Amino acid sequence: MLSRLFPNRPARRVSRTPADCVVWAVGDIHGRSDLADRLIQAIRADLHAAEAKRKVVVFLGDYVDRGLDSRGVLNQLCNLAADPALEVHFIKGNHEERMEAFLHDPMVGPSWCDYGGRDTLVSYGVNPPPMRGDAQAWAEASRGLAEALPESHQDLLASQELSVSIGDYFFAHAGARPGIALPVQAPEDLMWIRQPFLDHSALFEQVVVHGHTPTEAVHSDARRIGVDTGAYATNVLSAVRLEGETRILLQATGRAGRVSITTGALATV
Repeated sequence: MLSRLFPNRPARRVSRTPADCVVWAVGDIHGRSDLADRLIQAIRADLHAAEAKRKVVVFLGDYVDRGLDSRGVLNQLCNLAADPALEVHFIKGNHEERMEAFLHDPMVGPSWCDYGGRDTLVSYGVNPPPMRGDAQAWAEASRGLAEALPESHQDLLASQELSVSIGDYFFAHAGARPGIALPVQAPEDLMWIRQPFLDHSALFEQVVVHGHTPTEAVHSDARRIGVDTGAYATNVLSAVRLEGETRILLQATGRAGRVSITTGALATV
């Protein structure tokens, strides 16, 4: 079920998790509760069987929008976070940032819905207004979403972090800006950056593990690990297991009712 990433290629530097610690990093889910269900089941089984004392799951953000069941995804994340044997971190993605902005400023709604917010509203039983300029309707939709959010979902959103540092790995949604130390990165860059991060070749102090920019295959090298494989469109949700110096890939693939756990051959870049 699991396959090592690049066991035969030496890295330019060795990156490790802390001793006696295993970490799973999960890419952008985007409302695909069907894929998340199978992936989370496999991760939970692996961690409960692991001998490490510290068992961590880091979700890299973008849990909502675009897929059909954002509400269901947040339910799944809340259930996992309640497991006392696990340490669970939720990174804030740009889609969660826009969802929260809509709760405070209803006129964010039209732009949020342009890139997936409409699906999130529907999953909570809220009808998206048909007219972009109807301020009253957007205000009603914002109130409707706030009322539809269970307390557990509100607590999860409030618990989100912009980044997490574990051993030689730094976890953020989008990446980091080159030339700036990782602990002092701007929130906007951690949630939104793309090409300045992706196109730069210099190493950071730690390996950056991120989502945000979908790719056909998981990207893994000495500088960064990109775990977003565009689940909402490709039907492939990916996660990477980090323990000691090893990196292991896990993927849930398929459509609702036909999801399976698979592995894929990856190449060093």
